[in-house]
Amino acid sequence: MFDDTFVMDHKYKSLLQNIPTRHIIASIDDTTSIKLHLSRFRDVDIVNFFVLGKLSIIKSVLDHANSNKLFGRKYAWHVITQDKGSLKCGCSNATILYVKPEPDAGSREKLSNLKTTYGLTSTPELKAAFYFDFYYRSLLAIRSMMNSVEWPTNMTYTTCDEYNEENPLPRRNIDLRRYLKDMTEPPSYAPFLIDTNGHSYEEFTMRLEKVTVLNSQSVSAENVGSWKASLNSPIVVKDAANMSHFSAVTVYRVVTVLQNPFMIQVDDEDGKGVVKFKGYCIDLIEEIRKLIGFEYEIYIAPDNNFGNMDENGQWNGMVKELVEKRADIALGSLSVMAERENVVDFTVPYYDLVGITILMKKPQTPTSLFKFLTVLENDVWMCILGAYFFTSFLMWVFDRWSPYSYQNNRNKYKDDEEKREFNLKECLWFCMTSLTPQGGGEAPKNLSGRLVAATWWLFGFIIIASYTANLAAFLTVSRLDTPVESLDDLSKQYKIQYAPLNGSATMTYFQRMADIETRFYEIWKDMSLNDSLSEVERAKLAVWDYPVSDKYTKMWQAMKEAKLPNTLEEAIERVKSSKSSSEGFAYLGDATDIRYQVMIDCDLQMVGDEFSRKPYAIAVQQGSPLKDQFNNAILLLLNKRKLEKLKETWWNMNPERIQCEKQDNQSDGISIHNIGGVFIVIFVGIGLACFTLAFEYWWYKYKKSSKVANTMNPKQMVIGRGEFTYPIIPNYETSGMRSRNIIQGLRRSISQSTPKQQ
Repeated sequence: MFDDTFVMDHKYKSLLQNIPTRHIIASIDDTTSIKLHLSRFRDVDIVNFFVLGKLSIIKSVLDHANSNKLFGRKYAWHVITQDKGSLKCGCSNATILYVKPEPDAGSREKLSNLKTTYGLTSTPELKAAFYFDFYYRSLLAIRSMMNSVEWPTNMTYTTCDEYNEENPLPRRNIDLRRYLKDMTEPPSYAPFLIDTNGHSYEEFTMRLEKVTVLNSQSVSAENVGSWKASLNSPIVVKDAANMSHFSAVTVYRVVTVLQNPFMIQVDDEDGKGVVKFKGYCIDLIEEIRKLIGFEYEIYIAPDNNFGNMDENGQWNGMVKELVEKRADIALGSLSVMAERENVVDFTVPYYDLVGITILMKKPQTPTSLFKFLTVLENDVWMCILGAYFFTSFLMWVFDRWSPYSYQNNRNKYKDDEEKREFNLKECLWFCMTSLTPQGGGEAPKNLSGRLVAATWWLFGFIIIASYTANLAAFLTVSRLDTPVESLDDLSKQYKIQYAPLNGSATMTYFQRMADIETRFYEIWKDMSLNDSLSEVERAKLAVWDYPVSDKYTKMWQAMKEAKLPNTLEEAIERVKSSKSSSEGFAYLGDATDIRYQVMIDCDLQMVGDEFSRKPYAIAVQQGSPLKDQFNNAILLLLNKRKLEKLKETWWNMNPERIQCEKQDNQSDGISIHNIGGVFIVIFVGIGLACFTLAFEYWWYKYKKSSKVANTMNPKQMVIGRGEFTYPIIPNYETSGMRSRNIIQGLRRSISQSTPKQQ
């Protein structure tokens, strides 16, 4: 861009004629033209700017560039002026190559005298000094020619009005160039180089400075080189490496949307205020950058949306940033859609086909350590317990009073190997063991007792069979509760509300499917009511059922009634706050979003197969050369299996992945959470047995033995003494069997005693 201080005319078109670069040269007329030029340059991706003009114009251009964010690694600014002075602008952070004229060291004193001696105050100083020196030296040269009598005395002149192209002007042999070259008058700014026609100029010097501006203040002005005015003079730089880094770096602006695990914003731990990202897409763009070679800057879309088109054809989200040329690349889990392809270009897919699926709350199967007790109601358990005690008591009474029982007819059963007296303790033990595979043992001898035992056996068989069957069914039914397994199941029920995100691609899918069904219905209705049809054709259209499904129409209406959530967090919160998996809220969205949420939260589950599957790809501006470059890079990464490694890293090896407990299913056995009470029963029984053993040991050793000798009945006799005393009770009901037991006990005691005790 240049202003009126530089004469460009029509010859500026040939300045970059043989340079292989895209360029625009524009004239600065006023402030409005500056805004228009910068806006046009940004739209066509101009990154190297050259501004030629007065310092005031340059400041205005730089201020507008700062407001349009045209500073940074992606842009390079070169400023050339004829004015003297330092560079000023309202830039927040800018590095500018500033080129300004610098008078020769030997001419500075004379240059300062021009203002005092001749009153020369015109600007720019370079131009004013040039014209002053040129006319002054020309007058001196003519005076020298007149003194040398080389100036014609009869000089005639042709005015502009007298000029005629058909009559050429008379040429005079005046060698003014030789007298100008012989001039020894010192210059006021820079020496004159007088050579051939078209190759005579003032050999002034331009100083190159690297100016850094922070917060509208010039913090440094480093001298990096100089250029001496000439047609073939090169730029002399102090540090060539430093100048090579000054040119604009190829920096692409990347717009993205936050979505785990594709794009994750990292907290600024350094405190520098620099936004950092990580995720699958960051690793992907880094791999592409290594192959192509470029720099990039990432920013989040203003509305954090991928891009949808409204009824007026206007876009939002990342697609809008590409359409309006504010971004070069749209990076994220962006689905390839037909309407998006009309306004942007997509690369080859970098991710598998991803569809829409359902996120629901995982069913929580109730567990209980004593779940085997809940198979029967408490009243049934109490009735069984009552029947047990009643049957045991009845068996004891029958054995007590029956004349055919063992205890009342011992002589008859004296030769039997098993002799069991059914006292109350034995009856309780018999009824308990009868319910086990071990069996109750010897049955009563009397017929009435056996009838009671047989009745108890039949009762126990029925109870155990019923309990076993109901326990298996009770543990299975709770695992078979799967109310929703597909989208059709979801559409046929009314207890679970469901909806996608507001403004998402999933919402657009269901909305358009409902619109298509409505449109098909209108077409079918028009066909059916068409008066131009014959009776035969009308009969072919007459059906009892509506030929087009209205599933999506009903679902879209249900979604609107359920109120679409605005954010993914809101949707997940509604799912988790559901009462159960069969009542509450279900979220419909991209399978990758839902799969990630299931991966980090064990209370959620993904239900149903994916539908409306579309690939993920990188979007660029329409007609951008980046499309072919990115296509080649992505295909190369696919061949090297780099994309599979990225997927493995961010899904299977993700540090946020949670190992959830395996959910019970029908094919698995009964879990410890439902049958663990049986082990508690065993431990409680063993504990009671140990306690009983300790009590028995204490009772018989320290209580019973010390009282036997002193509490005898006078009718009793005692054999032995000390701890080997045995009372012999003269009881006529004592049988011979009991006497034999006492004698055998005495024999064992005597054989184990000392000689003194014997």
